Amino acid sequence: MTDANTPAEFSPAPVPQKRKRSFWFWLLVGGGSVTVLVLFFAGILWLMVGSGFNDDGFSSISSNKIAVVDIDGVILSADKTDEQLRKFADDDSVKAIILHINSPGGGAAASQEIYHEVMRLREKTRKPIVASVESVGASGAYYIASACNKIYANDASVVGSIGVIMEWVNYGDLLRWAKLKQITLKAGELKDAGSPTRDLTPKEQAYFQGLVDNMHGQFIHDVSLGRHLPDTKIAPLATGQVWTGQQALPLGLIDRIGGFRVALIDTARSVGISGEPIVVRPARPRIGLLDILTGSPDSDSLFPNPGKLLEQNAGFYFLWK
Repeated sequence: MTDANTPAEFSPAPVPQKRKRSFWFWLLVGGGSVTVLVLFFAGILWLMVGSGFNDDGFSSISSNKIAVVDIDGVILSADKTDEQLRKFADDDSVKAIILHINSPGGGAAASQEIYHEVMRLREKTRKPIVASVESVGASGAYYIASACNKIYANDASVVGSIGVIMEWVNYGDLLRWAKLKQITLKAGELKDAGSPTRDLTPKEQAYFQGLVDNMHGQFIHDVSLGRHLPDTKIAPLATGQVWTGQQALPLGLIDRIGGFRVALIDTARSVGISGEPIVVRPARPRIGLLDILTGSPDSDSLFPNPGKLLEQNAGFYFLWK
């Protein structure tokens, strides 16, 4: 029998068992870790996109950038080129822009629109815009180049062709052979001038020639303005013919013999870049199935738009053929 004053037998405290984590706890921890990683890599990607890429595809956070905008093939629209020019002109990390040209020209209005955008951006930003002609920089392409601070061309590059052309196919004989008739109702004597179903009348011939001559005068004046030469200096060269880069230099149509590399290094030095400049180009649009199905303009490079293939109206072109 135990005395009341005798302490009770000592019992050790129970050892607490480890609490098992629930499935939802580990799911939350794992999901949070993945989210942090995603945000981390998204931040890196944002920096890469924001700073641009050089020719090797690596991002570079630097102010020693030279932007390159390609003008390649026949010029049909100004929108894309103008947008690229504005983007680089507004980018403080880009010190100068090079138009890398390999084009025989194209639509008169499109070529003229790019010319005026180059002139406007030069005036607005004071940022050098230089033209580098690869194989061909003729007609509308030369029109654009003349707006630049300098024009570089190789010895064998083809430049010039200051002229205007308007042409279309007359298939009237084919219609008559097929015993088909073109029926036209019009109000205005010259409303159907240039119809491909018949020959021009003398009045229509004079009408179109007046338009061509007027555009030719605009071409001459704008080249003179861009090259800082009087119209009387350019007019004798505005015969529509082309010259090699070697021939064009003493005529004042270009500034220096040299390819793209020469233009790049010269331009870099002119804006204070002593080392190797970082070359940035516009991002290439990614064309997906949805773009093709919806007829996105970017998809035309893969599959020509049938509607555009039918556009055979007479037009005015600054085009070397």
